[in-house]
Amino acid sequence: MFSVLLSVYYKESPLFLGQCIDSLLCQTKLPGEIVLVKDGPLTELLNDVIDEYLKITSIIKVVELSANQGLGNALNAGMRFCTFSLIARMDTDDIAKSNRFERQLDIFEKYSEIDVVGAWIDEFEGDVSHVISTRKLPEWHDEIVHFAKLRNPINHPVVMFKKEAVLAAGGYQHFPFFEDYYLWIRMLLNGAKFYNIQESLLFFRFSSDLFERRGGWKYAMHELSFLGTLRSMGFLSLIEYVRNVFVRFLVRIIPNNVRTKMYVKLFRKTN
Repeated sequence: MFSVLLSVYYKESPLFLGQCIDSLLCQTKLPGEIVLVKDGPLTELLNDVIDEYLKITSIIKVVELSANQGLGNALNAGMRFCTFSLIARMDTDDIAKSNRFERQLDIFEKYSEIDVVGAWIDEFEGDVSHVISTRKLPEWHDEIVHFAKLRNPINHPVVMFKKEAVLAAGGYQHFPFFEDYYLWIRMLLNGAKFYNIQESLLFFRFSSDLFERRGGWKYAMHELSFLGTLRSMGFLSLIEYVRNVFVRFLVRIIPNNVRTKMYVKLFRKTN
């Protein structure tokens, strides 16, 4: 048995939320519960969607926060209400493939020492039939550690992890734009074992806004702070730190259209 942990806030789409929940209820291995965190007051339409699903299924557990706390804090709050040791994460605008949970549970059963199981994701525009790229990540733990020195080694919207291992590393902590990446590094340093399934198990909703959010001086300064933290934690050597600062800072401050082309050309397998 496992829990699914979701967080929704007022800016999200009621249509996308419904598609997300539908994909969770059509799995070959169904979750024991879906813990849905309302991160602050929602719109009437979002509340209507949630109320409709509460009538359809009894496995949805709603956690209400009085004010918007941000994703990391909302997920920490939701974890306290997760009954099971295994927790699957997902964003409320994405769509899980029908065998997602079955494939991840198979890995936990096969490798008892694994604490975090990720997978690839298909990035789509408009409809899931229009997949434009696939975010692929390395499979085995040592490869993941090496990759983590360069980029985020886990696709957060498709991860499943052991609750105890996350809590042992301090849970999600506030770090704007990097809450999940920061968690993975702390878990790696704490001895947690990682694995990435070498197939896509989720449709990730892609938009040009993604690149705007991942660029500009504000994002660049947060990333510099994050890299400095990884250096102070001993995860990055001096050479690795300097290389990351040089490459990432340039990527963040270049025009959005150029960053978009670089992102697809260098970091994704296009279809």
